[in-house]
Amino acid sequence: MTVLTPARAPLTGPVIQPHLDVVGPTVPGTAEILTPEALDFVADLHTVFGTRRTLLLRERQLRRDRIANGADPGFLPLTAGVRADRSWRVAGPGPGLEDRRVEITGPCDRKTTVNALNSGARVWLADLEDATSPTWENVVGAQHSLFDAIRGDADFTSPEGKEYRVGDRTPTIVFRPRGWHLAEKHVEHVDRAGQRYGASASLVDAGLYLFHNAHALIDSGRGPYLYLPKIESHLEARLWDDVFRFTEAYLGLRHGTIRATVLIETITAAFEMEEILYELRDHCAGLNAGRWDYIFSIVKTFRSRGRRWVLPDRSHVTMTVPFMQAYADLLVATCHRRGAQAIGGMSAFVPNRRDPESNERAFAQVRADKEREAGQGFDGTWVAHPDLVPVAREVFDATLGDRPDQRDVQRPDVTPDAAALLDVASAGGTEPGAVTDAGLRTNLSVAVRYLEAWLRGTGAVAIDGLMEDAATAEISRSQVWQWVHHGVVTDSGTTITAEHVRSVLADVLAGLPRTEDDRYDDAAALVEEVALGDDFPTFLTVPAYAQHLVHRR
Repeated sequence: MTVLTPARAPLTGPVIQPHLDVVGPTVPGTAEILTPEALDFVADLHTVFGTRRTLLLRERQLRRDRIANGADPGFLPLTAGVRADRSWRVAGPGPGLEDRRVEITGPCDRKTTVNALNSGARVWLADLEDATSPTWENVVGAQHSLFDAIRGDADFTSPEGKEYRVGDRTPTIVFRPRGWHLAEKHVEHVDRAGQRYGASASLVDAGLYLFHNAHALIDSGRGPYLYLPKIESHLEARLWDDVFRFTEAYLGLRHGTIRATVLIETITAAFEMEEILYELRDHCAGLNAGRWDYIFSIVKTFRSRGRRWVLPDRSHVTMTVPFMQAYADLLVATCHRRGAQAIGGMSAFVPNRRDPESNERAFAQVRADKEREAGQGFDGTWVAHPDLVPVAREVFDATLGDRPDQRDVQRPDVTPDAAALLDVASAGGTEPGAVTDAGLRTNLSVAVRYLEAWLRGTGAVAIDGLMEDAATAEISRSQVWQWVHHGVVTDSGTTITAEHVRSVLADVLAGLPRTEDDRYDDAAALVEEVALGDDFPTFLTVPAYAQHLVHRR
């Protein structure tokens, strides 16, 4: 029997007004942050920019496919004119951002907020990205903490009765939203046809922060400043610039009020630093050398390309290996040529106050790292712990003196060199003994312990004297995937196979302290999935988030 389907009737009735639906549960801060006016603004951002974001993410994947099939990233011929034109400059730092000699990074829970504001750093990178586990409670809670902190109301008393009070002098806040690739599944965008889409985490984070705080920050003598993560091209920077222009018009801000610092933490972005500055020039303060994500990007981008792209143990990939030094030098030279600030990378060491001898070794390593950055011409640097602020400040005080930065250091000795940026072989990953049994075990142990804490809502974790976040966990699991894929042999002569990794992973898991409510089994299963699967998830937190952190009402 033939069934005739009637023709679809033309759409009648009113078109649905695009809006956001909050499908996450009510959490502390909901009433203050998820106001109808704020959600309307973020909905407008999705309506205007959502399709472009989707198309740019598709282009990311196409580019990755081209590189996986043998094409090397390089300086773009189509934008050669931007690089050759020496006349243009970026806006530079806004009020309160002129001196960035020491920046402290960390999540935005109440305790960390107060500690960061009291750290003595010039800038606090308030991080909703790699240092935050994106539970719905954390996402809303971070916005609530910042809302109160910006209004001088961050003081609180812990459940144990400890009081946390903010001092008189506080750093300038620079907020880091999540990257373009991430979704906020507790919020859905409903388009004019009634179709639902997972909201862009970038637009949710940045939109809520700017809507609630831009005017209050300006009134305080500072401004609405952002760190932009995981950018892979100048077109993605252009999208951010258009978001800023739209936001300024919407909120009645003077053009150029919003200022951004871009993290150069992907190999493709390293080839487009000038173009990224150009696209954001009216809203740009500078660039940052996001070293840990940059290493991860190298492994991820070239993971299948052959043994010459294999890196040694994570601990051996320092900023002094040639390809990392070329990246840092080019960043400083590019920034200073365009009037932008160049901010150095994070020192991951965590002081141990109960072990003075270990502490002094950590301080010495941090001091050497910061002396290298100051000598290269960086204008400031990152630390992950308040105890490291005086160490970094001492180094940059000695270099800068009374100057706010050293943008006058032009680095004419540095010229763009694609071969130097791609000289991964110089790190020695194919040399005998470059990959060790200890390095494999460390990668698996760090990944499991970090993910276990992440699943419980903590995104920055001190492990074996280092502050681990999502970026360092990414290095760990991506190296394991690459070593297995290429059958790398360790210093003891053991071939790294999937079976061997599972054996070491089981041994690591057996040696961990267990409790009834720990998440180690879930973490180990995730590590196995993202380090041994045939497919390589572009970010380990994407499947982890979808499987474990999404809880709808």
